[in-house]
Amino acid sequence: MFQMRKLKEVKLNPAQVLALGFAGLIFIGSILLNLPIASLEGKSIGFINSLFTAASAVCVTGLAVVNTATYWTLFGKVVILVLIQIGGLGFMTMATLVALIIGRKITLKQRLVIQEGLNQFSLEGVVKLTKYIVLSTLVIETVGAIILSIRFIPVYGLKDGIWYSIFHSISAFCNAGFDIIGNSMVPFVGDIVVNITIALLVIIGGLGYTVYLDLTTHKKLRKSTLNTKFVLLSTVTLLIIGFIFILIIEYDNPNTLGNLSFIDKITASIFQAVIPRTAGFNSIDIGGLTEATTFFMIVLMFIGGSPGSTAGGIKTTTFGVIILTIISVLRGKSDVGVFKKRIPNELIFRALAVLSIALFVVVLVTMVLTLTEAENSFLDLLFETTSAFATVGLTRGITPDLSNLGKIILAFCMFAGRLGPLTLGFALARRQNKDKSSFRYPEGKIMIG
Repeated sequence: MFQMRKLKEVKLNPAQVLALGFAGLIFIGSILLNLPIASLEGKSIGFINSLFTAASAVCVTGLAVVNTATYWTLFGKVVILVLIQIGGLGFMTMATLVALIIGRKITLKQRLVIQEGLNQFSLEGVVKLTKYIVLSTLVIETVGAIILSIRFIPVYGLKDGIWYSIFHSISAFCNAGFDIIGNSMVPFVGDIVVNITIALLVIIGGLGYTVYLDLTTHKKLRKSTLNTKFVLLSTVTLLIIGFIFILIIEYDNPNTLGNLSFIDKITASIFQAVIPRTAGFNSIDIGGLTEATTFFMIVLMFIGGSPGSTAGGIKTTTFGVIILTIISVLRGKSDVGVFKKRIPNELIFRALAVLSIALFVVVLVTMVLTLTEAENSFLDLLFETTSAFATVGLTRGITPDLSNLGKIILAFCMFAGRLGPLTLGFALARRQNKDKSSFRYPEGKIMIG
């Protein structure tokens, strides 16, 4: 009784609720995927493998220890798809939807958790935003599935074509990257309809619900918020740079673009420039990329998508703020600004904190993997770690051969990446203290640089 009473007295902050919610969802998924009926072989895959797969699905990553198309039964694939959908929307979004359906009121604490999960500035309108998220997700994924079915049904037949269309539309929009074709989008490397549809689903999912709610509300870009303008600027810039880099470096590489027609090279380059924004599909052999392109993709994966989206990484806005800060320092300016707006110092500090925590996690995990997975190259391990942390799902083919310890480490890495660096830090902290002191220490000087 004493222990139960103590348990009830435990107060969790929103970040801790999110962390426990995602952890619980991963655990439930692990149990379901570990059942013999989930495997075509009729036997358990083993708890470590089921845990890794469930973590990859809930964290919308896409890294897989087995071929999703050939190993899992329909039951197993449906479980993975449900985990992807809940993980993409966020478990609090789903819980809020259920509460609204059954007529329950959303409490202040629940609103705080939703605010943390959706990365919003204030509590105002979070329930309304949740409704918009669910509705817009359903519409976008449905449209994506219909377009994909035009290409998939002629190839796979009516029943499988519809199923493949639904699965890949959800997987793409949630930036998961799981596929049930067996070789990702490689069979459709020259198919413009499939490539553009998947790419657009990934981009829309990676922009964030707040951005396209703002765009649909204001209609004109010049009237939209600074966040929306900055997200679009960062996204477009990274996509153009990625496309040009991949096309030039891989143009004559016989293992990737070398043997494709010019149009197919353009299509594949656009597709692969989009995908490192945290969706693990591929239309060319990732293991065949040059070292320059491999490292460049690591950078793109680390940056990731935009805040409040299904994407991972440190986020485009974080990267953009840091770049603007560097430019301001080099120009001798005291303020950091963009679009005739000044960025508050607290947001700059937050961006630096996100970058630092993310770098620490990626460096630490990569160092550990060099010990546990010594047979693999450093570049492959860095690629795998960044892919896991940024919840991308791209791999250079080493995932199935990882040791059990390596799989557990990467599963935690995916979990940390899905929560986000700051949310993870807040979740691990006992409490979040806000500085309410009425005094400030005297200023001191430290040499920098």
